[in-house]
Amino acid sequence: MSLRSAALAFTVVTVLLAGCSSGGDPMSGMPGMSGPGTPTSGLPHEPTPPAPALNPLPGMPAVPDPHNVDAAAGAGKLAPAVAADKPLVYVPHSGSGDVWVIDPATFQVVAKYPAGKELQHVVPSWDLRTLYATDDRGDHVLPFDPKTGQPGKPFPVVDPYNMYFTPDGRYAISVAERLRKLVWYDPHTWQVHDETPAPDCAGIDHADFSPDGRTAVFTCEFAGRVAVVDVATHRLVRMIDMPHRNTHMGPQDIKLAPDGSVYYIADSDANGLWVLDGAATHVLRFIATGRGAHGLYLSRDAKQLYVTNRHEGSVSVLDAYTGAPVTTWRLPGGGSPDMGNVTADGTQLWLSGRYDRVVYVLSTKDGSLIRKIPVGNEPHGLCVWPQPGRYSLGHTGITR
Repeated sequence: MSLRSAALAFTVVTVLLAGCSSGGDPMSGMPGMSGPGTPTSGLPHEPTPPAPALNPLPGMPAVPDPHNVDAAAGAGKLAPAVAADKPLVYVPHSGSGDVWVIDPATFQVVAKYPAGKELQHVVPSWDLRTLYATDDRGDHVLPFDPKTGQPGKPFPVVDPYNMYFTPDGRYAISVAERLRKLVWYDPHTWQVHDETPAPDCAGIDHADFSPDGRTAVFTCEFAGRVAVVDVATHRLVRMIDMPHRNTHMGPQDIKLAPDGSVYYIADSDANGLWVLDGAATHVLRFIATGRGAHGLYLSRDAKQLYVTNRHEGSVSVLDAYTGAPVTTWRLPGGGSPDMGNVTADGTQLWLSGRYDRVVYVLSTKDGSLIRKIPVGNEPHGLCVWPQPGRYSLGHTGITR
């Protein structure tokens, strides 16, 4: 190693140690790092251009812009199918087992629906025509008609802590956190097609998909790693350990960079993001954000990444392509920003206050708090509807 390289390495490690408050040094497991790459903390990084999507998943809509896989979900780009849908915000509650509905124009709660035992997320279907409230303890989902905002009849689904849809729309995936497996359903008949056991992925919960739609990466909150799954075969391909394996509140949400070059993985115990390479083979570096890094959302132009820091009441704003820090928005008096999404026009970021029985509405212009809305017990994966985009990959509205 040259003197210049050694000096750079020393500087990077110093920044990492300074940036990690509680929870210890997230890079203390460096000898076990699952691949090459120098970790950094919030330093500008020029991502490696992704390889061309030469063999996309059959049936997946074409990627209109390889530099921005989220281009079709830009501000105001509503599909004709959702044009007549009622603008509403659906708030599931893990504690009180119900879904509250908010009118985003007035910020008033307009309906409350008992929905089960432990509601986790409200998930848009691949075709954008149904919203599913997932109840993992009750083993069912409650469908909502987005045109009217009215619920239908619940039906059984195995342990749906979270739910995703394959990019071709062929399967719904119940992320069975309690059972450590993925259950693949026909999204029309809701009959089980098959299962993918993930015994070494304790706390399997969030996911995102590669630009070609052939790879899905699932986080393992209680195992400090991620699971890489082949979408076409439903086969678990490999497990990737984080350089420091946090197993209390470890890997949480995950978001693909707009150009597909890397995946950002929020780690609550590490207080920041691990950066996984775009091929999902090894961890490249770490970016410190704030205590309890949890949810990840893109701005409508896909230039900024919003990171909710649940344990310090803040949102870190990063450059979505490089991970470089832009600014930090702090909630007045603190709070527990968790899950949510950006409005269709891109002007507001709605987030559940997981431990404070509220929903926050932030301006994406400057992070100012527009409104704090009292809701039920333990609001979790709220869904802002309608969302731009041609199809949904699930969660609280990952659309492309």
